[in-house]
Amino acid sequence: MIDFIYVKVLTSAPKFIKKKIKNLRMTTKGNNKENLTGDKPDFMLVEYYDFFVTQKNKKVAAKNLGEKTALLNSYFFEYLKGYNIPCAFVKKDDKKKIQVINVVDFQFKVKILNAADGRTAKIFSIKSGSSLELPILEYHFGDSKESVITESHIISFNLCSYEDLKMINRLCSKINAIVKSFFERRNVSLLELTCRFGKFEGKIYLIDDFSPMSIKIVSGKKEEKLPDPYKIESAAQMNKYSDYLLKLTSGD
Repeated sequence: MIDFIYVKVLTSAPKFIKKKIKNLRMTTKGNNKENLTGDKPDFMLVEYYDFFVTQKNKKVAAKNLGEKTALLNSYFFEYLKGYNIPCAFVKKDDKKKIQVINVVDFQFKVKILNAADGRTAKIFSIKSGSSLELPILEYHFGDSKESVITESHIISFNLCSYEDLKMINRLCSKINAIVKSFFERRNVSLLELTCRFGKFEGKIYLIDDFSPMSIKIVSGKKEEKLPDPYKIESAAQMNKYSDYLLKLTSGD
């Protein structure tokens, strides 16, 4: 028997938000080569909602956003697995659901910046959106505007061991290089990507996040006018932006 737990996550969640709904037990399929055991369920069913939360903390409904987010996550997790990135993703379960390994989450996220966001631009007196010579890894704890923390905070407050943090940093650099290259081949610039990680049986896995709110891009084609990824406030803007991301993954 393989244990499952069913959870839901917000499509725009700044962290891997979980809500336990019910415990499920499912038998192993004949072609399933996994043999994960433990006291807690081995997998989670994750469902995405049809709404997002704006930068102004406003909840906005967007038709089919949950389905689109599940498709984007499924695509990029599978894509990264092809480059030997350890991902908690197992498979797409339903229109809005994916199965993932039930890891223990690290309680911080890593924001990878390839271009200056508003905060960075203000600090260093440069134009927002300016390309950076090297990517910046920002650590965030919590959801407030003052959520930025340092490596020392992470170690001092036992959010992560030093060795695990080194591995997370290496994974972030590799993930960024892979995803950035994916978009560059399509004449698109990856401005920012937010990653979250967890641990299962001593191994670190990527668990989040390829939602439209995490992937911030800009097209190099003048005729393609996308909403500003930092200022998506309406359902129409979100639909246009998420549809464009899906188009890039479909090969069109």
